[in-house]
Amino acid sequence: MSQLRSRLGRSGPDEAAPAARPAAAAGAAERDRATGGIGYTARVEAATTYTRRLLDSGSAGIKKKPVGSSIGLSAAPTWRRVKWLEQQRYITGYRAELDRRRVGLGVLAFVRVDAERNNASATRALEEAIRALPEVVACHYISGAGTFELQVVVTDLDAYSRWARETLFKLPNVKDIHTSFSLGEVKSGAALPLSHLRA
Repeated sequence: MSQLRSRLGRSGPDEAAPAARPAAAAGAAERDRATGGIGYTARVEAATTYTRRLLDSGSAGIKKKPVGSSIGLSAAPTWRRVKWLEQQRYITGYRAELDRRRVGLGVLAFVRVDAERNNASATRALEEAIRALPEVVACHYISGAGTFELQVVVTDLDAYSRWARETLFKLPNVKDIHTSFSLGEVKSGAALPLSHLRA
């Protein structure tokens, strides 16, 4: 049983078993099979199926009115599921997907940052400084050579050169940087692969 199914079984938006009725859920699967009724187990399966469809629709689809019909539910139970997914932090936010070129950000750079020292306080100071830079749209700790991998957007190559010299190299604890530039996007902003939830 997947984590999502287990959590829905405990605390889902509609079909959840209330905490006051744990004994009633015991043996529910056996009773369902014996009677052919649509009981607790079937309701959890239905809830999980609808919620997976909702997650598959992606963050943009979740905020659109037709999403309920696309997963086979009316508006009210669909929105209850959306609110529950938000409360449980499956959905962490919503944002518009902007075409960076249309807003004048023609350069996307992948920048590996090597730290001078890798102790906790020095790394934390560099992390906080990176987080404050608006040009950095993503940052990850990485394995292997280097400490951080940044995704940086700027208007053009001259702007990147100035930003690297005047901002990035002046951050605390930066030893060296290694930059690669995107020559064209093959795929970006894709929905997460969720086929494992259906296994």
